[in-house]
Amino acid sequence: MGYVLHAVIADGALLRGAARDVAAARLAPLGQGLSLMPMTDTLFDAVTDGGPARPPGFRRLPGGFDALLATWSAAGPVAYVEAEYFGGVGEQRAAAWDGGTLVLGPLRVGEGQGLPAAGSPISQVLRRLGAVAGTDEDEFTAVGLGRHRDPEAWIG
Repeated sequence: MGYVLHAVIADGALLRGAARDVAAARLAPLGQGLSLMPMTDTLFDAVTDGGPARPPGFRRLPGGFDALLATWSAAGPVAYVEAEYFGGVGEQRAAAWDGGTLVLGPLRVGEGQGLPAAGSPISQVLRRLGAVAGTDEDEFTAVGLGRHRDPEAWIG
């Protein structure tokens, strides 16, 4: 069974405010006051600037969307995350913006690479958003990102 995640993550109130300007945005609550905006096909089409270029290091971040994430981050930290796994093998990519600028990443752990001492890319950006890991769990697990295996399930 696979796991796919392409999403924006931020404080729930911040993300609700940002989503008001994007009709295609759908939100799902996470733990620790965070929310997730899955990058659905509809959202991708709504926020891309039409250019072919994606910010470096990402597969599904729409062209020009990083500028919107930077704008949203004026109100607080915002992260974009991607994870794709099948049978325990896969990769993660993540970045965080705060105060209008990219402050972490893009981070990437590819197939067959070990995790850095600081943790997975997604756990690192979640930490930047204020997530706290519990005993015997990382930030990814602590906020509940394992609840669903694909982006559409978060809003289904």
